[in-house]
Amino acid sequence: MSSVNLVLNTGLDNAATGLGTGVDDEPTAARFLGQAFLTGNTYASRSQDGGSTWTQVDPFAVFPFTAGGLCCDQMTLHERTRNLWIWLLQYKPDANGSNVFRLAVSTDGTPAPTSWFFWDFGPGLFDPTWTTGVTFDRPDMATANEHLYISYNVFRGTVGTATMVFKISLGQLALHQLSYVYYNTTADTSFCLARGATTDMYLLSETVQNPVRIFRWPDADGSSWTRTDFNTSGAWTGSTTPGTYVSRCPNGSNWLGKLTVRATAGWVTGNNVGFLWHALATSDRPQPWLKGLVVDTTTMTVVSEPDLWNGDNAYAYPATCPNDDGVVGISLFFGGGGTLNPRHVVGFREDPAWVLAGTRDSTDGPYGDLWGDYLSCTLGHPDDTNWVATGYTLQGGSTFQFVDPQYVEFTVGP
Repeated sequence: MSSVNLVLNTGLDNAATGLGTGVDDEPTAARFLGQAFLTGNTYASRSQDGGSTWTQVDPFAVFPFTAGGLCCDQMTLHERTRNLWIWLLQYKPDANGSNVFRLAVSTDGTPAPTSWFFWDFGPGLFDPTWTTGVTFDRPDMATANEHLYISYNVFRGTVGTATMVFKISLGQLALHQLSYVYYNTTADTSFCLARGATTDMYLLSETVQNPVRIFRWPDADGSSWTRTDFNTSGAWTGSTTPGTYVSRCPNGSNWLGKLTVRATAGWVTGNNVGFLWHALATSDRPQPWLKGLVVDTTTMTVVSEPDLWNGDNAYAYPATCPNDDGVVGISLFFGGGGTLNPRHVVGFREDPAWVLAGTRDSTDGPYGDLWGDYLSCTLGHPDDTNWVATGYTLQGGSTFQFVDPQYVEFTVGP
């Protein structure tokens, strides 16, 4: 069996993040040639030497104030065909109780602080009853050949109102123009978008009990999405209620305190699409684990169920991406069981198993049962058989100032 080769494994210090980290840190990153960019809850950082050294980029200074100010969730990615850097930012509610998300794009080939142009999306743009007390939250973002896809849940207070999925023209973004369509649904929530999509985007809803519902949205203009339900084998259950998933750190904190059944990993390789989501412990899998499903998009039949579990510790918050060889890379956390503080792990799928390696262990468990909510795994560049992944650990304490984001480049080793 092959092994994981860690090409680069770098922790970002406080100078690189400006202490904008959170115990639910949510780092994402991308790399193109020597440029790399990483975002977290309220910080960003840039590397000009391929991820070896990092310099803070202050999102509060890069962009003008809007709504109630920058809040938390951010994501970044790089679109290779057009050499676009893309940055997604979520803002706090304004005086009317509604927020915006901001889509920023750089077309000069770098994620430099002065290179971004942007658009703001508020709930009231899409429903006149959403101008007061309605917010966007829980984003996901991915690309196919011609479009950028963004999903957001819509909340009225703490109650989910709808989920929106946007399909935005990449060609128009490259021209500093905006052209998009969207779906607004109340039947499904918290979509996970598949990485590696080309002619079709695939999505999995948080409503992932048997049967599992996968959506297919062709990338062609004017297309409509369809959905197909799939039954999975084996006994598993999931929960949309935070606090239901439990795996304790040595200090007694539950690092899965925010976790829900939500899928955070999806991928497309050839005619197959796969997803991973969070399953509750069972009698024969005594720690929370990851349920997997791969389906053939031509025959719409189940191909495999690549679950990821361990009898002593829990897995959570996976992110996946196929490389140019069609091998699926993964970034995720591993820990708990009363014995292990959260560890960041990367690896790849080599049937019939996931091959994994740790990048760094936390010295402490998190304060307040906080951790998550997502990571990233994407293609490296210029070697597109490598992956670039994010993670984070706690180093020397349990609160936000002890969070160290992790930037990792890895590949399949001998």
